Amino acid sequence: MANNARTAVIVGVGPGLGMSMASRWGREGFRVALISRSDARHSAYLADLAAQDIAATAHTADVTDSDRLTEVLDVISASGDVEFVYYGPGPTQLPVPIAEIDAAIARSAFDWVWPAVQVVGAVLPGMLERGTGGLVFAGGLSSVRPMPMLGQLALAAAALRNYALTLNAALADRNIYTGTLTIGGLVERGDIHAIVTADPAKYGAAEGHTLDPDRIAETAWRLYETRDRAEAVFDALGQ
Repeated sequence: MANNARTAVIVGVGPGLGMSMASRWGREGFRVALISRSDARHSAYLADLAAQDIAATAHTADVTDSDRLTEVLDVISASGDVEFVYYGPGPTQLPVPIAEIDAAIARSAFDWVWPAVQVVGAVLPGMLERGTGGLVFAGGLSSVRPMPMLGQLALAAAALRNYALTLNAALADRNIYTGTLTIGGLVERGDIHAIVTADPAKYGAAEGHTLDPDRIAETAWRLYETRDRAEAVFDALGQ
C-alpha cells in the first residue's frame, strides 16, 4: 500500500474532481482522507482507491457544521501529518440574480467561505512547524468574469479566490503552497454534470462545455510541485 507518512485531505469529495484529486495525490504516496456530507458513496470511493493501491479513510462532515468539521480534522491529524488539503465544496443554495439580492442573501453565500478559513486554521500551524505543505481551493469562473445570473454565489467565489491568492503571497517564502483552480464548465463524472446531461431539454447540451477532472487534478499537482503560479483557469464556457 501507499506510504502513510503524509496525508492529503480531500474536503468535499465527489465522484468527479474530488476523486481525481484523491487519486492523483495517492499515486504520489500520500495517504488520502476523504471528507463529504454523506457516507452514501464512501464504500465505493474507498474500493476505487484500494484498487489503485492507495491507502484511504473516509469521514462524514458538512463543512458548515463547525464542530463536526473540527472533530473530523482532529481525527485525521491524529493519524498522520496533514501535508496537503484540497478544498472543493460548493454552495448548495440556488443563485439569485445580482440585481435582486439583498444583504441577507449576500451574507448567506459566505457560509461556503468560512469553512475554508476554518480548515486552513486547523492544518496550517502544523505545516508551518514542519516547513512543508500545500493548500488548493476550487472556485468558479464567476470570480473573474461577471456572471450576473449567479448573483450572491459570484461574491463568495471571488472572496475564496482572493483568500487563496493572498495566502499564496503570505506563505510562499515559508515553503507552503497555496493555489486556486478557477473552473468554468461541467466537470465530467461530477454530480452537476450528471444532472445536466440527464435532462438536456431543460439544461441544454453539455457538449463542448465539459472538463476532464483528471486533467484538472494533473494541473493541480503541477501547481503544487512547481509552485510557479497561484492559479489555473479552466474555461469551457467561452465569452
